[in-house]
This record gives sequence, C-alpha cells and structure tokens, in this order.
Amino acid sequence: MGSPREATHEEHLVWMDIALQEARRGGEAGEVPVGAVVVQDGVVLATAHNQPIALQDPTGHAEILVLRAAGRQVGNYRFPEATLYVTLEPCMMCAGALLHARVARLVYGAADPRGGGVESVYRLLDDPRLNHRIKVVSGVRAEESQALLHEFFLARRQAPDSCGSGWASGRGTEVDVTGPTRNRVVPR
Repeated sequence: MGSPREATHEEHLVWMDIALQEARRGGEAGEVPVGAVVVQDGVVLATAHNQPIALQDPTGHAEILVLRAAGRQVGNYRFPEATLYVTLEPCMMCAGALLHARVARLVYGAADPRGGGVESVYRLLDDPRLNHRIKVVSGVRAEESQALLHEFFLARRQAPDSCGSGWASGRGTEVDVTGPTRNRVVPR
C-alpha cells in the first residue's frame, strides 16, 4: 500500500468537474454549493455535496458525506490510496476527517479565507505532531468553484427573506440580529 500515482493536471480537471456537478446539485437544493468526489485507481468511489440543512446535521459537509459513502463502498474507513476532490478548501472539521481517513491526496478548488483548515486560515494538515501527511493540490477549477459560491450567496442576499435563517430553514422567520445575539437566531 502506497501513495496513489500522481494524477495529471488533465485528470485533476476531469475529477474536479464531477465535484463541481455535485456542488451545483447542492446549490439547486438550497445548500451551500460545495461538492466532493473520492477517486481511487482511476475509479470514482463516491460523490456528495453539502447537505447540513437537508440532513439537519452540522457535520453534513460534502467531504464528510463523501468519506462516509466511500467507506460503505469499500468496507473500510481508511483510504490510503485515494484522492479526495472538493470544490472549496476544507474546514477544520473536514481536514480532521481527511486525516483520520488517511486520505493520500486532497485536491481542492477555491480557497476559504474565512474558515479554511488546510492553507488559508489554519494549516492542520501541516501540523508536525500528527502522524499522517496528505499531499495537497490547490486551485484546481478555483474560479469556477468561487463563482458558484459567489452566485449562490448573491442570490441569497437578494432574496426577500434573506435575513437570519429564513433561507436555511425554509420558514422565512423574522429574526433579531443585533447586539450580543447577532450570531444567534432569535425568532420574534
């Protein structure tokens, strides 16, 4: 068991296209458009997109869901010869899951300057105290990945019920978002 063969740039583009398709599916469902795919030996093991709203699960990120699906597919929770492609830089939770899954390589599209756990804000995968290393390729289809996110949030800001959790809950609930409770949803 070793590292997977290094994919060519063209192969990265092909696999990232699948992740972008998943991201679009998520966006169409009202989820933040992030998509992921796990590939091993040139075969797609699983695909997923963000679903924390639909699943009512804060861990319902594309990376977590694709690792779960791939694990069911191969009958194991570790992927020492697999590459995970995702349209947005993983957060700390997802970066931790990649480490626990022993993924060989991570390829991501857009950087996440507010919550990236790989390079932008935190550098969890570079922590020398950890016993697993993941090869990272960043910026693959970054412009397309970023455009999906930009369009999604622009549409949400322009929607009539865009304050608070209306778009996330589907209820259009009015909320107070001032003072010390500005990060909490407080129905009126």
